[in-house]
Amino acid sequence: MKKRILFLIIPAFIIALFSFTFFQADMLDKNKEAILKEIVFQGLIERAHFNNLTEDDEFSKKAFDAYLKRMDGGKRFFIKDDIKKLKSFETQIDDDIKGANNDLLTLSVSIMKERVTEAQAYCSEILEKPFDFDSKDEIELDSDKREYASSKKALKKEWEKYLRYQALVMFHNKKESQEKKQKEAKKKGEKFTAKTDDELEVEVRKDVKRNCDNLFDRLQKLDDEDKLSDYINAILSIYGPHTEFYPPYEKEEFDIQMSGRLEGIGAQLVQMDGSIKVSRIVPGSASWKQGDLKEEDIILKVAQAEEEPVSVEEMPLKDAVSLIRGKKGTEVRLTIKKTDGRIMIVPIIRDVVILEESYAKSTVIESKDSGHRIGYILLPSFYADFQRRGGRNSAEDVKKELLKLKEKSVDGIILDLRSNGGGSLRDAVDMSGLFIEKGPIVQVRSKVAKPVIYRDTDPEVIYDGPLVVMVNKISASASEILAAALQDYGRAVIVGSSSSFGKGTVQQFLELDNYLSARYNDMKPLGSLKLTIQKFYRITGKSTQWKGVTPDVILPDVYDFLEVGESKLDYALPWDEVEANEFAIWEKPLHTDLLAAKSEKRVDANEVFQLIEEKAHSMKEERDNTLQTLNYKDFDAYQDRLDEKAKKFSNLTKDHENLVLEEVKAEFDGSPDSVRVARIEDFHKKVQKDVYIYEALQVIEDQMKADVAVADPDPKKED
Repeated sequence: MKKRILFLIIPAFIIALFSFTFFQADMLDKNKEAILKEIVFQGLIERAHFNNLTEDDEFSKKAFDAYLKRMDGGKRFFIKDDIKKLKSFETQIDDDIKGANNDLLTLSVSIMKERVTEAQAYCSEILEKPFDFDSKDEIELDSDKREYASSKKALKKEWEKYLRYQALVMFHNKKESQEKKQKEAKKKGEKFTAKTDDELEVEVRKDVKRNCDNLFDRLQKLDDEDKLSDYINAILSIYGPHTEFYPPYEKEEFDIQMSGRLEGIGAQLVQMDGSIKVSRIVPGSASWKQGDLKEEDIILKVAQAEEEPVSVEEMPLKDAVSLIRGKKGTEVRLTIKKTDGRIMIVPIIRDVVILEESYAKSTVIESKDSGHRIGYILLPSFYADFQRRGGRNSAEDVKKELLKLKEKSVDGIILDLRSNGGGSLRDAVDMSGLFIEKGPIVQVRSKVAKPVIYRDTDPEVIYDGPLVVMVNKISASASEILAAALQDYGRAVIVGSSSSFGKGTVQQFLELDNYLSARYNDMKPLGSLKLTIQKFYRITGKSTQWKGVTPDVILPDVYDFLEVGESKLDYALPWDEVEANEFAIWEKPLHTDLLAAKSEKRVDANEVFQLIEEKAHSMKEERDNTLQTLNYKDFDAYQDRLDEKAKKFSNLTKDHENLVLEEVKAEFDGSPDSVRVARIEDFHKKVQKDVYIYEALQVIEDQMKADVAVADPDPKKED
């Protein structure tokens, strides 16, 4: 998966390590592929990657399995005989990256080319005949639960099931759409002529045929760069999930995403096991505003406005992105599969990402019941403008918000880091320092040196009052650094999911062209390598890797039972620890045991949290339900059950009418008044309805009551 890179100041020895020109005399007779592998594996990986691995036969076997998954994750092309042939190279990958080339890449590409041609013929033949939607057949959608087909004949049967399932989904959607149009026409007193089931079935087969033709056309047009990239990345994945080779076009994509200005839908996508999955929704983007597309959703098809949708299953990620991206103001329609199993169409009007929506913002929440005024700061990411001197950064912006909230005489502050995937390490350190006097914040260790301690050296405390930090399963990297530091200091109560994401590693981008002699300019551009060079550790010495941060007050999360988090990624670096730092605990106690006990009682009695827990179990159940019926009546009934569940869980919010929100003006917001007002109203509405924020308010009020009780322990006075 491609993650947001966590930026940091690289120690001098790392700079020296990376400053060599990796060129040897024996490169003279090597082709671009050989030079690329030599620079990546014998140069950069061997010298600088944090993970010390022994490249032996066991390593090769892991890389071989990873490569097969990249080549044919859905097990729709290779048969067992193919795997047997390829396995003769299973233990030779370590030799290949050390310079002894083997024919695995060449042979696998050759076999795949042949199988793609055969599969195209299967599909054409299968789609000539009507589908039987009355059979009681089933299809296993999880390729990990299926073996490779035993023969070409068996593979053809698998394709028949797969195509029938695709047709079944389309048939169901067309029937539903037709029924809606029929009802609308009846209400208006208009005549509507519905197509028969036979007519719809013919129409559906044409649609499936069109999608298949597009798929095979794209597979046949994959270039050598794509194939080599898959091979190299399969090997790199064994070193860890965040070390990746980026061909030039992919690095360009990454740079566009990091620039903060995109014309498109604003969703980060990842290709996993043949599926295009949403890994992150960019705050402020068209997808974020539209609201239906969520993390973990799988994109099945893409349509340009009212044009016919194109299947993106098994499609290379770059091609899927090119279909989804487009000019501002144009419409794209995504057919997606939700985490609960529902299949729906999401229309999105492409737009330029509005940067203001990605920046820190705040409001004052006043409780009519208690009279307390609580400041709330939402921080979507730890942003920093590395391209411009004096550019904006999240630490300075949060400092400004804190000062404005102090002017509003707030009694406490909530810092919301939910779904914040990280960003600038320097900002995480500086931001932590806004709440403490001074001291260590985080330790960073490389493979060849002792941990470097990043400290807050400024004794000024911008805010010293009651503080709650909110996190969830998607909060990662810099979010975990700040939450861990403030938790270790006893400075803030951490509220959220059972744990944060657990990404405790640092990556650095290296331009591979920098390691070639100028005489080989004709081989450029080689691309870039995202290399894992360091790990984070809390000031207690414990790593944030794998385990993340465990909140003091734990709340239910819809992702509680899904495979979400660093520990769920293949070959994630393990948890470990280093020596603890000396630091001074915050002078005021947090009473976390008391706060957690009181919160648990409220959560148990809260109907919205009960629904959230129920939805979490339901999502796990549906995610595990990978055996799908190919009978229309059964499929229709199943979709009806999913729709009923969706209605039940459609509104996991609650109007908290006892809360009054007050605007804190954003000085940098240059939007027209109408846009600014609408943005503020939308922000306030979401805050007021958010059951998690409401619970965080209760926690911070409990903290204030506990502080009063400690200061004046008179049992006669009211709590």
